[in-house]
Amino acid sequence: MFVDSHCHLDRLKKNDDELVETVAAAKKRKVEHMLCVAVSVKEFNDMKAKVSKFDNVSMSCGVHPLHNEDVCSYDELLANVKQDDVVAVGETGLDYFYSAETKEIQKQSFIDHIKVANVVQKPLIIHTRDAHKDTIELLNKHRQPSTVGVLHCFTESLEMAREAMEMGFYISISGIVTFASAKELQDTVKQIPLDRLLIETDSPWLAPVPHRGKENEPANVVDVAYFIAELRGISVAELAAATTTNFYKLFSMVAKPNV
Repeated sequence: MFVDSHCHLDRLKKNDDELVETVAAAKKRKVEHMLCVAVSVKEFNDMKAKVSKFDNVSMSCGVHPLHNEDVCSYDELLANVKQDDVVAVGETGLDYFYSAETKEIQKQSFIDHIKVANVVQKPLIIHTRDAHKDTIELLNKHRQPSTVGVLHCFTESLEMAREAMEMGFYISISGIVTFASAKELQDTVKQIPLDRLLIETDSPWLAPVPHRGKENEPANVVDVAYFIAELRGISVAELAAATTTNFYKLFSMVAKPNV
């Protein structure tokens, strides 16, 4: 069985009936659980209304670093993240590739998310791009030792992955790893310990080979798993078992289904 550790079901261009079909299609491919990740606290209730009916979908709450117009106060973030059906804090982090001019806004929002995670003891879901130094420094400065999480859709250096793993973080790999241009990432993925690895789609974006050019969806996490298994020279069953176990260990509020 597989888990899509990071998707945005609410961002798919599908009506309610089509979304039901999408979740069913994932289940048919043995994707037993999906984590729907928020990018905006302001839009969290809308996301919740769309996905809360699915017993195999859990939710996070936070503000994506590129959603600067949606940045909320620490108190508003804390109030939302405290909800019982929220299993993680984020997505949060730093993106200097697309929005270097908003560094200070991003950093303050990231600090707020880290401090909220410290309080509620729920894992952080971190987006980081071209912000290696500040991401690690802010985590080291503001994170309590018991606060852990994941660097999602990872495309940064092996050095950064190792620094994060030393803090107890996991590394999640998306369909980008299947791209012909992703040779450096592929080399990095070979070296990430299996007990620190997660897989994801980040759907509706970044569809893996052979689905390039189409809207991505959680069923395609299986293609990511097959690619990584072949890359590492292990069976898909071993890769699936490890990443699924890692998911439930990190996101401990999510109940593992009885199979």
